[in-house]
Amino acid sequence: MPDQALVNSDLTSALAEARQAYIDRNPKSLVRHEEASVAMPGGNTRTTLHNSPFPLTVVRGEGCRLWDADGHEYIDVLGEYTAGIYGHSHPVIRAAIDRALNHGWNYAGRNAYEGQLAKLIADRMPSIDLVRFTNSGTEGNVMALAGAKVFAQRKGRAKATKVMVFHGGYHGGVLYFVSGGSPVNMPYEYVVAPYNDIEGTRALLAGQGEQIFAVLVEPMQGSHGCLPGDPAFLRMLREETKARGITLIFDEVMTSRLSPGGLQAKLGVIPDMTTLGKYIGGGMSFGAFGGRREIMELFDPTKPDALPHAGTFNNNVLTMSAGVAGYGEVYTPQVAEALNARGDKIRERLNAICVQNGVAFQFSGVGSMMTAHATTRPIRTAADIASSNQDAKELFFFDMTAAGIWIARRGFVALNIMIGDAEGDRFVSAVEEFVTARKALLRSK
Repeated sequence: MPDQALVNSDLTSALAEARQAYIDRNPKSLVRHEEASVAMPGGNTRTTLHNSPFPLTVVRGEGCRLWDADGHEYIDVLGEYTAGIYGHSHPVIRAAIDRALNHGWNYAGRNAYEGQLAKLIADRMPSIDLVRFTNSGTEGNVMALAGAKVFAQRKGRAKATKVMVFHGGYHGGVLYFVSGGSPVNMPYEYVVAPYNDIEGTRALLAGQGEQIFAVLVEPMQGSHGCLPGDPAFLRMLREETKARGITLIFDEVMTSRLSPGGLQAKLGVIPDMTTLGKYIGGGMSFGAFGGRREIMELFDPTKPDALPHAGTFNNNVLTMSAGVAGYGEVYTPQVAEALNARGDKIRERLNAICVQNGVAFQFSGVGSMMTAHATTRPIRTAADIASSNQDAKELFFFDMTAAGIWIARRGFVALNIMIGDAEGDRFVSAVEEFVTARKALLRSK
């Protein structure tokens, strides 16, 4: 945590001091970064893991802890951006992978695990009658949109060529709508609607509904700052899309972990299709798309007009075996309920600390997912997210790192099942120390 000599400095100076302390504390990670930069642009192959002045290099993980190249130990509250829900090297999943390795892993054929994992998913997710696997959540969203477009065409909606998405939405590297979108997005025609704005979105659907074949939405925006979807807003989307023959797709790549049947089950709003990813593959590379039988049967290869969906690793043995073990044996409905109850309690404790200290700092989210925001505005819209003081959030990242808490630079948290009471208490204490020490810099205006 910050030295007491630094706590009364201005925010700019405090941030500069924290950044320099980070550099001084991590010389081996700096060397690893410089070495990686020789063969990778900026030493990076995954944009979200970059932070200035350089990212730390992780060398080991065990349980709910990580160790970096300089020997520092951290409690992992980031959980690989929701994919690491099982912690590190969970014994049940490790045993399943070892068993699979004993029999080889590149078959070019069906394996014994894929049908089991598909059945587990279909039994839990209310919207899914049939499911197909991909290598990532991004691919799941790409394929869901492709299927929805053909479905609209075969239903006689030839004019429907547009996709409705939402400001702040993130559906993978080629479907990115945070901060104005991305130049590498897929070349669909997009109708970008205001998230949680019932009347504004309804007006767009009224004006362009005939041209829209799918609405793609996160029931809680994850990358945009754990911005929960207003239940009334999501219900409106369900009603409007159903009335207009538009396929409603819930991106639950992150949020499926928030109840045994995903956030859709928790909210009671059931889409036509759902995309999945992250933890369901047991921590291995995984994605999926599924939904109503009528839509998913477009991909049935026994039918003469079936849509193609290839992918060498869609059913790879290691992911399928890890997924059956993780999703079927470890992250049971009971464990899902317990983890998300723990997350709700931790978030309540953190917000109580912020209120008691009168600071412009808070945590939004649902269950085991949350994000820190340096603002007093209730987190309901994109404007509320944008009001956050980014320097204060970066200072929070550096102070958490110094305190041995592994967290995303943007303040994102995704708890894993290995975190117990002691680790939860330590995280809360670290935040309390930050708020107390930096109070003068975080005062409400």
